[in-house]
Amino acid sequence: MSEANNDYEDKVLRCVVCGEDFVFSAGEQSFYAERGFENEPKKCRECREADKAKNNNNSSGYKQRKLYDTTCALCHGPAKVPFVPVGNKDVYCSECFQKKRAENNDSYSRNNYSNNQNYKNN
Repeated sequence: MSEANNDYEDKVLRCVVCGEDFVFSAGEQSFYAERGFENEPKKCRECREADKAKNNNNSSGYKQRKLYDTTCALCHGPAKVPFVPVGNKDVYCSECFQKKRAENNDSYSRNNYSNNQNYKNN
């Protein structure tokens, strides 16, 4: 341990989640100080680990997006989409959406290329 640990003494803190006492060691205090952390931990190790485990199940850290059931406008099969389908707009299943997207990108690329060629020839 470094000499900086001598500036600190173990502290007993109370976890805000479970209410149990836990030790905020001199080494941990030194670690916090070295990194500029100004606040002491609020949760015991077990509660912090439980939070991490819960958050790892949803690795993005964002709430799970609600999916809506609908029918694909191309193949007429079932589709799940992350938005509320509106009656007058075509909605596609994942497979048809990818196909349509690829077709649109190909036609855009061809049109864009030919437009650039015409521009250069003028």
